[in-house]
Amino acid sequence: MSSSVKPNISLDTLEQVDIRVGTVIEVEDIKKSDKMVKLVVDFGDFTRSILVGMKKEREDPTEIKGKQALFVVNLDTKKMFGEISEGMLFDIGYSDGIIPVLAQPEKPVPNGTRAG
Repeated sequence: MSSSVKPNISLDTLEQVDIRVGTVIEVEDIKKSDKMVKLVVDFGDFTRSILVGMKKEREDPTEIKGKQALFVVNLDTKKMFGEISEGMLFDIGYSDGIIPVLAQPEKPVPNGTRAG
């Protein structure tokens, strides 16, 4: 699999992205959508609702409940299907056309731990 590298960005630009570890505490179906679920994610000092299009990617999206993963937490909120999304799951594989997997720490770390 070969894909071109995105254009270079400055370290200052990269440092603006707030990527943190969170634990998925709920996975809720969004009945109005054929692909979206709502994750409730614990980041230690705060909790966020994050909408993710994983219904068609997994037989059972609830299998990620209780798992830690990386999330972008400083995106503008977005309303979809009557729900508010307060971040983005940082997953691996979607852009390359493979079934995405979670980007996870190699061992448990405190919720809210920053990447980078």
